[in-house]
Amino acid sequence: MSKIMSVNAGSSSLKFQLLEMTKKEERVITEGIFEKIGQEDPIFTIKFNGNKETKIVNEVKNHADAVQMLLDNLISRNIVKNLNEIKGVGHRILHCGEKYSDSVIMNDESIAVVESVCDLGPLHNPANLIGIKAFMKALPNVVNVGVFDTSFHLTMPEEAYMYAMPYEWYDKYKLRKYGFHGTSHKYVSHEAAKMLGKPIEELRLITCHIGNGASLAAVKYGKVVDTSMGLTPLDGLVMGTRSGRIDPAVVQYISNHEGKSADEIVTILNKKSGFYGFTGHSDAREVRALEAEGDHKAKLILAMQEKSIADYIGQYFVYMGGCDAIIFTAGIGEKSPEMRTHVCARIKEALGVEIDEEKNLIKGEQLELSTPNSKIKVLVVPTNEELMIARDVIRVGKLELE
Repeated sequence: MSKIMSVNAGSSSLKFQLLEMTKKEERVITEGIFEKIGQEDPIFTIKFNGNKETKIVNEVKNHADAVQMLLDNLISRNIVKNLNEIKGVGHRILHCGEKYSDSVIMNDESIAVVESVCDLGPLHNPANLIGIKAFMKALPNVVNVGVFDTSFHLTMPEEAYMYAMPYEWYDKYKLRKYGFHGTSHKYVSHEAAKMLGKPIEELRLITCHIGNGASLAAVKYGKVVDTSMGLTPLDGLVMGTRSGRIDPAVVQYISNHEGKSADEIVTILNKKSGFYGFTGHSDAREVRALEAEGDHKAKLILAMQEKSIADYIGQYFVYMGGCDAIIFTAGIGEKSPEMRTHVCARIKEALGVEIDEEKNLIKGEQLELSTPNSKIKVLVVPTNEELMIARDVIRVGKLELE
């Protein structure tokens, strides 16, 4: 059997999951997270055998320390007898620019490529690289695979990803739509195809990853033809703290009237807008609670998000010439019956979508919501980016499963 580590390294965090992969089974053995790395009182949380342990680990000064502590814990807790049981490590990486349309083995060449596009993902790529280098040093004989948030979307045609700006900006800086959440969109589209009992190459799917960050993708015959996020994750839908699509002249207007720089305004649009900008809360559950109390701004921002989701579904339905299934996933997509009800109600008349409201009350499970009369299937597919990463390690690393 093969044990595969899935890793998501942030600037001050390292999230991990160790999976056991065989031909018959894919099972999570342990998972956890290091938080506040490099800050005061860093925290280590690990879940194993139904138990969860959290402790302050002041000895963790950097990501290399976190990796070493993780590996030491795997041995000391007898999760693995020795580190040779770990056959591969998969790393979530935000951005590869236009370089890789698939996951790749991490080596000096691919690391240099990721470094070369750090200006496209300045908050994430450098942190992702820190995690990669730490694991490559700690486990020098193990294959490391980079899995990119953007690569699944690189099948988009030019008409979908280009911006109508001076073309030289694309030539010089590769400014274009890239899209994100690609690992999630890829996972749920393939799982949806299994549910429908058809090859993905025969299906037109609209995948709705609705969490604190949110995006849609139009997946036509297995390939993304459009997605809602753009050059950065700021574009597209109304989100927890992000504004989503706005007139870019807003930046100039606020700069002129409040004396803020473009950087300051974009930070506000990323971190203090969306649900948070209207209610002071970024968590959809808290915003729903305010709505239930009659809060107008909470009701309004939720309706704005639901409208934006429905708008993109309609756009992608037309662009693909139809749709076989709409898939909801991620925290809100999987666990908010209200959002699913309201979005489906908005598209019911135009697209003939009908859902079973009793089934829709179920949260966090894989299920079909649509009624037999619905012209489009509506599915809920819980996402599993860590499993998708582990599968890519097996595939790209050409590892043999027992």
